[in-house]
Amino acid sequence: MVPEYELLDIQGLDVSFRQEHRTTAHALRSVDLILSSGETHALVGESGSGKTVTATCIMGLLPTPPATVNRGQVFFKGKNLLSLSENEKRRLRGKEIGMIFQEPGKYLNPAYKIGEQIIETLMLHLKMNRSSAIKRALELLSLVGFNKNKRILNSYPHELSGGMKQRAMIAMAICCRPSLLIADEPTTALDVTLQLQILNLIHRLKDQFSIGVLFISHDLGVVKEIADKISVIYAGKIIESTTTNQLFENPRHPYTRLLMLSIPDATKRGSRLRSIPGAVPDAEHIPSGCSFHPRCPLAEPDCRKSIPPTKTYGDNHTAACFLIGKKWIDLST
Repeated sequence: MVPEYELLDIQGLDVSFRQEHRTTAHALRSVDLILSSGETHALVGESGSGKTVTATCIMGLLPTPPATVNRGQVFFKGKNLLSLSENEKRRLRGKEIGMIFQEPGKYLNPAYKIGEQIIETLMLHLKMNRSSAIKRALELLSLVGFNKNKRILNSYPHELSGGMKQRAMIAMAICCRPSLLIADEPTTALDVTLQLQILNLIHRLKDQFSIGVLFISHDLGVVKEIADKISVIYAGKIIESTTTNQLFENPRHPYTRLLMLSIPDATKRGSRLRSIPGAVPDAEHIPSGCSFHPRCPLAEPDCRKSIPPTKTYGDNHTAACFLIGKKWIDLST
């Protein structure tokens, strides 16, 4: 009998960066995350929380040195990615695991046409001949919203707009029909109309090919409509995780609640946007105790002394906070 595995299972991932003449930066602190096939799991937090480092570990692109994986495992279809050789990682990247990067202009090679970059991937991973790869590249570009002519195929990245570059990168990321797609802030540099188009495209492709999507974002408002589950990360540690419906109906952690209050409300035009005071701590100087306590309006003495353990509340709703069940103060005022 073939054992059943989750598509992606991150267990206790702990990563630090060491730079010469500087203190150690603790980027990830025992991160746990599970993603099933055909599911969208959003990893949400402010800049500097550890979202992209998590994605980099999965892709096998973590620079070592200066990075060190202190503890933990990253299982993909039951195989620990951290134990693979570089050649084994290369065979998985692009074929089994695709990634949409935050700024496609930085990752599309300016010296090669869009078509060549897709064709090369198809010939490398799927062993297609050139004519078959060209045909497949045109199908992929059509799938992400381009016309079936060869204009985009023969265009260089600098000839495309931001939204067109993002769609071209999505075509590259899904060209081998990967089981896992990592979308790292794929809508950040786009206007609202293009954001909606890209979100709908990723959602449609996920359903069409039963892809598991790890969607990385700083905005709970963006992921609310597309994510099945959400994990909130802060200073390298996941502090709350549950289904999207449960998170929005009953957020447990004060940080999650404050993130929700910072979502712009179209019904309150002209009102001042809420913000969370302070900033995410530098990975080199994470506070003692709960890392959120310097910014938390509910913090108590225990929050400054000890790291709160992650506990389960209800059906698969986990959170790490001493204040859960002790106080519920309206943070909206």
